[in-house]
Amino acid sequence: MNRAEKLEVFGKLLDVMDELREKCPWDREQTNETLRKLSIEEVYELGDAILENNPVEIKKELGDILLHIVFFAKIGEEKGQFDMGDVINNLIDKLIYRHPHVFGTTEVNDSEQVIQNWEALKLKEKGRSKRVLEGVPMALPALVKANRIQEKVRGVGFDWEYKEQVWDKVKEELGELEVEIKAGNVREMEHEMGDLIFSVVNVARLYGIDPESALERTNQKFIRRFNYLEEKTLLKGKSLHGMTLEEMDVYWNEAKLLERK
Repeated sequence: MNRAEKLEVFGKLLDVMDELREKCPWDREQTNETLRKLSIEEVYELGDAILENNPVEIKKELGDILLHIVFFAKIGEEKGQFDMGDVINNLIDKLIYRHPHVFGTTEVNDSEQVIQNWEALKLKEKGRSKRVLEGVPMALPALVKANRIQEKVRGVGFDWEYKEQVWDKVKEELGELEVEIKAGNVREMEHEMGDLIFSVVNVARLYGIDPESALERTNQKFIRRFNYLEEKTLLKGKSLHGMTLEEMDVYWNEAKLLERK
């Protein structure tokens, strides 16, 4: 599809949205608040499709998210606040402003400098309170939020000098957690567990691993293996409740072997 065709179909999408808002009872009733939870769900579905490396589903979910963007813009237009053109123009202005190495005279040597410039420029933008962490949404899941916090402060130079140094922090936090577990101090155990997880997120970030994706892949791997274990158990007319851990491990190890093959 060429540029003209892309612009044409985007215009058609805006026309379709106008008609839906006017003629469909369900679409007419929607508000920013009712769409919010649906939008969050669509983003997670896109995340699943990306993890599965499924281009058909990625295309579908991108369409669903685009629908929500157009829908929010339509509601903004009806309220006299902004329209789709304003949304796009605002995005264009931001991209140009935050990429002076592309649209200006700034020179950068690598992507790390791009990130540092990006964060510095965000703090200078008109209307911002110049707080480094203000742009981190409170509603983010804790694991994603931890990673984003660390990325933000790295942008202003608050980070380990060498990534290998983070391992000492992990060991320190693990030791503190073990102390509180032995002491049976439940409140402090929770605090130290949080510190340990935060430090492990730091490890992931420093070594170029997305902790959210890594954990989700492990979740899916566990689900596959446990489902195999449960299926084999049922086929033999047994119950998981009546099996020993050693018996379960036989099927678990079979599942691991099959995955390797």
